[in-house]
Amino acid sequence: MSKVTPIGVRKTDHIRINLEEDVRSGLTTGLERFRFIHQALPEIDLEAVDLGVELFGRQLQAPLLISSMTGGTEQAGAINRTLAEAAQACGITMGVGSQRAALEQPELAASYQVRSLAPDILLLANLGAIQLNYGYRIEHCQQAVEMIAADALILHFNAMQEAVQPEGETRFAGLLQKIERVCRALPVPVVAKEVGWGFSQEDARRLAEAGVAAIDVAGAGGTSWSQVEMHRASNESQRRLAAAFLDWGIPTSQAILNVRQAAPELRIFASGGLRNGVDIAKCLALGASLGGMAGPYLKAAVAGVDVTIQTIQEIRREIQVCMFGCGAGDLSALRDGKLEARD
Repeated sequence: MSKVTPIGVRKTDHIRINLEEDVRSGLTTGLERFRFIHQALPEIDLEAVDLGVELFGRQLQAPLLISSMTGGTEQAGAINRTLAEAAQACGITMGVGSQRAALEQPELAASYQVRSLAPDILLLANLGAIQLNYGYRIEHCQQAVEMIAADALILHFNAMQEAVQPEGETRFAGLLQKIERVCRALPVPVVAKEVGWGFSQEDARRLAEAGVAAIDVAGAGGTSWSQVEMHRASNESQRRLAAAFLDWGIPTSQAILNVRQAAPELRIFASGGLRNGVDIAKCLALGASLGGMAGPYLKAAVAGVDVTIQTIQEIRREIQVCMFGCGAGDLSALRDGKLEARD
């Protein structure tokens, strides 16, 4: 049994807090501003509605992403294995949590290694972008990809979370140039991912110029990691600092539009406060290629593989019915004027 590291303690805290506490953002996703144009005569058969999508050389059965959550502890390893089995059964994408723990303590790698359970899925490795300013190099990124036989690497951005953590790493100056080096050197695509505060147009433009292949907007409206850190705080001063940022960030719907306008060539992954297939369908109609969730899958994974598969199937069916109801036979048709904004 490996010793529990400070990173491991933090990861265990994060799982517990997400399962037990109210850590929702004070903002909404903005998706409530949009609605589908109902078609009483859709002129398609429900079962013929095609949710398939090709991405990074993998053919997916549905545009669903199990968003990056965890790894580095025994509990996290069990969760990742459950999620991977379900992703394989349903033909969807999965990201693992930050692999920093396993790079620093190699015996923890097994908690992320799920490829044997999911040989066919699009699997995303994950490191914090900020680590490139704290000694990580291209070789570390390559190790993370090879560790789990990933198809792409997520570099996640969590500046606000780091800022309200007493142990936070906040030297972000000069980071973009290092991200560009990784994008140019790594043999797999790089995905830039926020963790719940979204991307501005300026962010999207700079990251596209740096060479990222996709942006996971992870906008405001779901889990607020400042709220998570509020529950971890060891004193009232830290609690007040974290609590002050309850309504910080760019709502998910606006973040999608920001990326689409600033960098139309990039693939967009939508996440941040999505709770069902209708939310995901709205994001797809706004221009996303995948819709990602974490909380619903985490709760399902704790209950087992069968419950996780059922959860995925229910969300998939909601997207399919949504597409049927607005007359979209495939995902490209869903983006063709099926959504309208309301005041």
